Amino acid sequence: MPLDRPIFESEHDLFRETVKRFMAREVIPFHAEWERAGIVPRALWRKAAEAGLLLPTTSAEYGGSGGDFRYGAILTEEVGYASASGLGIPLHNDIIAPYIEVYGSEDIKRTWLPKMASADAIGAICMTEPGTGSDLQGVKTTAKKDGNEYVISGQKTFITNGQNADIFIVVAKTDPSLGAKGTSLILVEADREGFSRGRNLDKIGLKAQDTSELFFDNVRVPQTNLLGQENQGFRYLMEQLPRERLLSALRAIATVEAALEWTVAYTKERKAFGSAIFDFQNTKFKLAEVRANAVVGRCFIDRCIAMQLDGTLDLETAAIAKLWASEVQGKAVDECLQLFGGYGYMWEYPIARLFADARINRIYAGSSEVMKLIIARHL
Repeated sequence: MPLDRPIFESEHDLFRETVKRFMAREVIPFHAEWERAGIVPRALWRKAAEAGLLLPTTSAEYGGSGGDFRYGAILTEEVGYASASGLGIPLHNDIIAPYIEVYGSEDIKRTWLPKMASADAIGAICMTEPGTGSDLQGVKTTAKKDGNEYVISGQKTFITNGQNADIFIVVAKTDPSLGAKGTSLILVEADREGFSRGRNLDKIGLKAQDTSELFFDNVRVPQTNLLGQENQGFRYLMEQLPRERLLSALRAIATVEAALEWTVAYTKERKAFGSAIFDFQNTKFKLAEVRANAVVGRCFIDRCIAMQLDGTLDLETAAIAKLWASEVQGKAVDECLQLFGGYGYMWEYPIARLFADARINRIYAGSSEVMKLIIARHL
């Protein structure tokens, strides 16, 4: 039974239908091909732009659609329902674009946001380094002033959209002596001398997503590429991370709902010992638990959406949403795969791909352990 979600209004429902049609027509039939290729083609990004799916929450003044956060939430959910793990569009729309719109200069906003809306530029953010993981305070990439330029040196890894991206928001130390307080966010264009892309990383899941190593070898950019104020980058990251973690939670619960739908349909058709698998009490109990967790999770996350809309979503609440949803996702997808039996282990079945894709949700955007540390600070 569908869950009533009064947080969305009629215009949001219309947008959701647009996204559903786009997924059914342009994404789902081709996703397996993209998994083999290890990347989503640029042509798909252009189709998404033509359909009005790029930068739906960015101001119309800068080429976006001017919608509220709910439009980005809908797109993220529909990517989850479609199990379209290769799409880096939610990152582009709801993480990269807000950093530029909130902290970028007027020139940066007018230069790059319209290009991001038209798919002439794809965005990525460079936080993680080989030795830092979730420890953003341990960033070692440096940006040293030289005349009117920054000279950036360092290495980043696990960067979503790393092969496709044209612009990168780089987290770098502009004053290493200040530790986290010496961090800045600097926009780097992909055609800058000294910038290079490493390999497209071979992952357990997210096979269609171009996740890459990136190298910055004395890359020179003008100081006007700084986002916001120098040495305020860590504060900006803390301001925007609740939004990113909410998006992660949104996608997690959407995939739980998708897994439940697939599994109910499969167990009602599949027979064992003369009965449908669905008719066994164990099956009903397992699926009832998944359903209960999905409903509870959806209600709490819709409350978090409301908090994001009114500007009250804080680090702790977002951490709770991300922790709970990603842990529930891992357990639910595992339970659903078990009910598919041997077929659940076959890559051709969506539940198998979702099983592989879901594992990362307890790691990226801050691991479950980091979420627990954040929550514990508020006890």
